[in-house]
Amino acid sequence: MGRPKKFEPDVVLARAMETFWSKGYADTSPADLVEATGVAKGSLYHAFGSKRELFGRALDLYCQTGAEVTEEFLSRPGTTKERFRAFFVLLVDLDLDGPVRRGCMAQNTVTELAGQDELATRRVHRMEERMVQLFTARIQHGQRDGDVDRGLDARARALCLQTALAGLRTMALTFDRPTLYQIIDTTLEGL
Repeated sequence: MGRPKKFEPDVVLARAMETFWSKGYADTSPADLVEATGVAKGSLYHAFGSKRELFGRALDLYCQTGAEVTEEFLSRPGTTKERFRAFFVLLVDLDLDGPVRRGCMAQNTVTELAGQDELATRRVHRMEERMVQLFTARIQHGQRDGDVDRGLDARARALCLQTALAGLRTMALTFDRPTLYQIIDTTLEGL
């Protein structure tokens, strides 16, 4: 019988996610992961596999958490436009108010690994597709409630909103809050 684990895998995975999110895949060393998680390299890789496998699980956690927050946030009371604005502002504020500006882990991954890591690219695509589904559902909800034009193509608009959000999270790395809020308002004008 092996020795019992002396750490909580969910906590370790969350800490690894934070490290990969802040530093990127390539710039995160095994020593960084050991420092962030408090778990020795051998134990870390025994529990999670290689650095690449740990990164994949961290990216999955990021995507899952993001989808849960999005779904919960968009389901709150208010018009569709109000909900999207509040959600986009929340993400901008999180980006700007953190200890470092790090943008969106999914978008950062695509920028860093697209064309080099098909598995990571597919994981991010699944996350983006899930976001489009959630956005589409909220727009359709607004169409039923009468606060969104019934003639609007909900999926096409959701794709545009996801594209705008990806760009917004990237721009949050360098732009100021008033400019980012202006982008949000302009993006939502047609909703």
